[in-house]
Amino acid sequence: MIIDENIKKAFCNILQDAAIGYIGDNVTISGCDPVLPSRYLVGTAGAAALAAVGCAASSLWYLKTGLQQQVGINVYQAALAQLSNQYVKLLDGKNEALWDPISGFYTTRDNRHIQLHCNFPHHKQGVLNFLACDATKDAVKHAILHNHDALGLETALNKLGLCASMVRTRDEWNCSEQGAAVAKLPLFEIIKIKNSQPIPLPKNCNMPLSDINMLDLTRVIAGPVCARTFAELGANVIRVGSPNLPEIYQLYLDTGRGKESVNIDLNKHEGRDALYKLIQDADIFSQAYRPGAIDSFGLSVEDLADIRPGIIYISLSAYSHCGPWNNRHGYDSLVQSTTGIAYTQNGEMPKHLPCQTLDYVAGFIGAFAAMEALRRRAIDGGSYLIRISLVQVANWLISLGLVKDFGHLSLPNPEDILDYLTITQTEFGRLQHLKPVLKMSLTPPLVNLPLVQIGSSTMAWPNKIKQ
Repeated sequence: MIIDENIKKAFCNILQDAAIGYIGDNVTISGCDPVLPSRYLVGTAGAAALAAVGCAASSLWYLKTGLQQQVGINVYQAALAQLSNQYVKLLDGKNEALWDPISGFYTTRDNRHIQLHCNFPHHKQGVLNFLACDATKDAVKHAILHNHDALGLETALNKLGLCASMVRTRDEWNCSEQGAAVAKLPLFEIIKIKNSQPIPLPKNCNMPLSDINMLDLTRVIAGPVCARTFAELGANVIRVGSPNLPEIYQLYLDTGRGKESVNIDLNKHEGRDALYKLIQDADIFSQAYRPGAIDSFGLSVEDLADIRPGIIYISLSAYSHCGPWNNRHGYDSLVQSTTGIAYTQNGEMPKHLPCQTLDYVAGFIGAFAAMEALRRRAIDGGSYLIRISLVQVANWLISLGLVKDFGHLSLPNPEDILDYLTITQTEFGRLQHLKPVLKMSLTPPLVNLPLVQIGSSTMAWPNKIKQ
């Protein structure tokens, strides 16, 4: 039962885009926005996406067992789920800041605003080198204000592979070449790319995704949340990191739970061979590199469909596969700035949403779409491509409408949500984190594997090791 019309619209949007054969009669969504200090319907978006996850998982459960189960989500809890990286806390060690001091909004010479994203060291150093200034907020502020116009700086930094977005109004985004290129894209796509024999769901009936194998080649938030959702529903998930790329450990504390972790150097033949071996028994391959970036390693969707017929390939990106920005680096906050969300949130002085809705909803929707592809594969066979981007989620979020009165709301402190937090013993020490918020009557999501050190796992599938 869904009472709120905005939530019903959002939930139906997701199911319609998937063109699926079930309608979510077993789903209850309670509550309504606003629940956070946001002009946008962030709780609604999260609740609709998580309800879709539950709907797809219950459909797989029914396909395996013939049993129906009830799915439930509360809008407030769905909003909390989009803040989970802010509530994770290592109780026995040091917790790192998620946001580098250099990151943020700056006023430009032409009295516009630009946002820098410098949370990775090489991005930060690249910006400082370009600006030719000291590594202080004041020095960066002075360099930008006196020497650079917003659009020119955005263009120059992105040409260098760095991360910056000029703050645009919604109309400016719609009129831009990239805005026009993505305007007609759906929220996500499920594309059958090759025929193959049906692959029945595994007989293991502990959880909806028991004995489903997922490779997670993602970092930061959207991709890892997608894979964490799979792990919470019973899948074997191996996170594949790289010894050549930096990590943000505070985010790993939030999204690494329930996964094995290996490091593979794709620049080496032995690294690629190890990954190909894992792919042969994988059901899901999830990557968040820029479109086409890993094709040269033999990891295009077509390559993987040949290596592993029946593979489901998730491609997450910032600005989608379309338009002149398809190869541009991007993160949730940057997409908020460029699509008009940050401007609309607070007028002339831009401000981000209180949570990273684009990242989390993209992760939830990616998990939903991959489960729907698993259902199709079990019935009709085939290999599938799932495409979703942060900018597609941004356009969808904007389409849901705005909240008029939200100024009285504030972000909940951890002390306010103790009922939704738990403490888990990990290899890092005791970790306080948010519990899964999705309710499923027969197979409630859970974390069945404690957080492990990055790169510490065996290079093999858990279900293969047990044989």
